[in-house]
Amino acid sequence: MDTKRKRMSEENLSAVDLKKDPKQDREALRERWQWVERSIWTDRMLRTLERGIEGGKWFALIDKVYRIANLQSAFNQVWRNGGSAGVDGQSVQQFEAQEEHQLQQLSQELQRGSYRPAAVKRVWIPKPGSTEKRPLGIPVVRDRVVQTALCNVIEPIFERDFAQHSYGFRPRRGTKDALRRVEELLNQAHHWVVDADIKGYFDTIPHSKLMAKVAIKISDGRTLELIESYLKAGVMEQCKDWEATEQGTPQGGVVSPLLANIYLDELDWLLSNAGMQMVRYADDFVVLCTTQAQAQRALELISQWMEQAQLQLHPQKTKIIDATQVGGFEFLGYHFERGHKWPRQKSVLKVREAIRKRTRRINGQSLGCTIAGINPILRGWYNYFRHGKVHTLRNLDGWVRGRIRSILRKRTKRKGKAQGGPDHRRWPNRFFEEAGLFNLTTAHAQGR
Repeated sequence: MDTKRKRMSEENLSAVDLKKDPKQDREALRERWQWVERSIWTDRMLRTLERGIEGGKWFALIDKVYRIANLQSAFNQVWRNGGSAGVDGQSVQQFEAQEEHQLQQLSQELQRGSYRPAAVKRVWIPKPGSTEKRPLGIPVVRDRVVQTALCNVIEPIFERDFAQHSYGFRPRRGTKDALRRVEELLNQAHHWVVDADIKGYFDTIPHSKLMAKVAIKISDGRTLELIESYLKAGVMEQCKDWEATEQGTPQGGVVSPLLANIYLDELDWLLSNAGMQMVRYADDFVVLCTTQAQAQRALELISQWMEQAQLQLHPQKTKIIDATQVGGFEFLGYHFERGHKWPRQKSVLKVREAIRKRTRRINGQSLGCTIAGINPILRGWYNYFRHGKVHTLRNLDGWVRGRIRSILRKRTKRKGKAQGGPDHRRWPNRFFEEAGLFNLTTAHAQGR
């Protein structure tokens, strides 16, 4: 398996032929690894990465983590991402006010080995279309900087060998790439689908097994200790004491998505080497098969791996589905069924809730301000879901106009929600077009 995996990952890289013109080699190398942190990953290191380092393990990485140029680049990324303050209450702007001093201090602490991450601030956010909530971890700003610097150093080491069918939180890959691959496989008669759900994945990853997988490629003890310190940092909630984290990697941490991909990488290659067509985005994945028997075999392989990995498949949410029949399956916000796809119900409920907050009948804003507030939401939602069936877009357009008609109705001293007939004649669809309201159906027609 290791030999086959090495050969396939080398094919994935399309590695540089060193017999070619050196200038072309350098250009091809830089293009393929354009996203890496250049203060760390020089041409020489990238050539070593592509060839494969002797012994398969990387040593002496911590000095690259605490390099000032890397920390500076890491803070720039944290600044662009923004985000809330952690348990210490320090904002990104407050860190920026003492940026040079803060980065120097972090570099010295990492160099001396005295750096210790703070506990992660835990907040609970609603799940779309559900009364349940999921935890989100917010590290302090200084820890986000160091985690980003750490990822700048170690991510290319693991990215080199990640499987092609993994799309989540990886450079130059995204949800739309994963969705296109699912459609491609469905069109090739891979309609028997293993729709898998890992129960509480980010919260249940066993630390010892995760660190063992990281140590396969990294032998720098101080870098390994730094990674483990984030896993053991603990969490704090408002008005609650510090709570230890014995397992899992907090969602919201900069390094968490990479660690999550590292842990599932073995499953990726297990299914790939078994000839299975998997599409994975973080912990959300489907396996598309040509027969029911193959799908059943895939589910058996997944279940066996989950048991030894100390993870658990959700018994109600994991199932085998024939996508050519009524019912279908959901993946990355879309519903797939009988050769079509459209936004799943939770995706529609989520956008409606966002618009509902901005279209209350007593909001006191002008029509122009109301439309300006909801247009970015509609455009963003359309950009992701524009490839689905148009009926969902048409229904949402009508619902949005109904919300605004109700606002206008109240302002003309009428009670209740907007009604058909008189309200539609008073404020026809053309009225909203002229007012600048983004129209999903029109955008879809123009896009086609």
